Amino acid sequence: MLKKKTWDLGREVGIIKKQSEAGWHVRMLTQEIRKSLDRHTILHTTMVELSKTLDLQNCAVWMPNENRTELVLTHELQGRNHPNFSNPKVPYADPDVRKIKESNEVQILAPDSALSPGSSGGSGDHGAVAAIRMPMLNVSNFNGNSQGTPELMQACYAILVLVLPGGEERSWTAEELEIIKVVADQVAVAVSHAAVLEESQLMREKLAEQNRALQQAQRNALMASQARNSFQRVMSHGMRKPMHSILGLLSVLKDENLSTEQQLIVDTMMKTGSVLSLLIDDVMDDSPKESGRFASEIRSFGLQDLVKEAACFAKCVCAHKGFGFNIEVDRSLPDHVMGDEKRVFQVIMHVVGNLVENNHAGGSLAFRVHTQHGSQGRNDQRWQTWRSGSSDGYVYIKFEAAVTYDASFLHCPVSGSHHSGQRINGKIVDRDLSFTVCQKLVQLMQGNIWVVPSPQGFPQSMALVLCFQLRPSIGIAISESGGSSDHQKNSNSTFRGLQVLLADSDDMNR
Repeated sequence: MLKKKTWDLGREVGIIKKQSEAGWHVRMLTQEIRKSLDRHTILHTTMVELSKTLDLQNCAVWMPNENRTELVLTHELQGRNHPNFSNPKVPYADPDVRKIKESNEVQILAPDSALSPGSSGGSGDHGAVAAIRMPMLNVSNFNGNSQGTPELMQACYAILVLVLPGGEERSWTAEELEIIKVVADQVAVAVSHAAVLEESQLMREKLAEQNRALQQAQRNALMASQARNSFQRVMSHGMRKPMHSILGLLSVLKDENLSTEQQLIVDTMMKTGSVLSLLIDDVMDDSPKESGRFASEIRSFGLQDLVKEAACFAKCVCAHKGFGFNIEVDRSLPDHVMGDEKRVFQVIMHVVGNLVENNHAGGSLAFRVHTQHGSQGRNDQRWQTWRSGSSDGYVYIKFEAAVTYDASFLHCPVSGSHHSGQRINGKIVDRDLSFTVCQKLVQLMQGNIWVVPSPQGFPQSMALVLCFQLRPSIGIAISESGGSSDHQKNSNSTFRGLQVLLADSDDMNR
């Protein structure tokens, strides 16, 4: 009985020693595995330490390919020296592979298993072979998920294969299998952490690359903007230069002894040149195109002089295009008003040019200007709303231009065929970009513009109604700066005897 108890006690002590030894090996292996954050180094360290601890012939790791159709030998303790060696592969549907993946326990492989010869290190003689699965972390793909939640992905397993030396009557013990199981779990955790770090590093590099690309795009956009601004400055200077030269020559002509008709022509040319300069500003500046608002300069001007200059311009255009011209101006038309003189002239230029361009030569352009009283047949809701918002101290001037033809001209086959193609019902002008711009300008000046076609579709007429503020009196208007005439005389006396020289930067202008 004492011998039996002694034998049982010795067996239990042996078991405790083996368990203690196994625990020590596991702790030692875990420490070695956790020393690195690179998954390839972790797997290599695992194979080396397991081979030392368990006295193995070889240790190998099999990884699934991208399509998960087969397992490929990726890590092996004993390298192969054959020059034509290629990594062995095992089908993913192999029975042993399926059995290993479906269990978290260590599996003892048969000698004829497909994994055994591939994991033996090229040696035909090998001992017992054990294998266990190792879960591999699949990093979630956040790029295609708008909510930022991880995607559910199918579990992926690598297989760790351990081979005992051949020629020995040795088999796997329970303690060794327990060590393999615990170490495999530790390796799976370490490799998963390494995969997360690797993915985060790749993500940082990708973000850094995107940031560099974004900064480069920003630099390119800035360079493009600077190039566009430089181009606009050059174009603006190139277009303004001849315009300034012409305006300078016209200002010289204005000081000559000219007849009334010549003076009117020079004034019209100067007004047209100033409007063209304004159009150049609109073309070169992008802000009106983006915001839909145009620069406006409200100041006092002579409305009667503006009408004379507009009539002179219209007469010149009609003579050039083969049209007759007649004008009708209301005698009660006010003279001194407040408004944007250049924009008004620009719209009148568009009205005249549009009618002349969209009608056949041979007709006559009638230009009428009169004070607007009431709606005069305009019953649409928009017009009534606009009129109701007016107040005293303002005057409404209607500019109307129409092209008319003789009866003989209307019955002419050639002219009739031409005008049949010009029937617009207001659509040709609506498609004109310049008409849209003029419409915005008129709306900014609290006015209205519309097209009035005849019942036959031609001739076409255009009407424009604008609101101007009346100047209170001529006496006050003389001093727009806020002072009286006496104050101006006193202030002007300060500059008596002062000589000023203004030099243009352009040689031709000088």
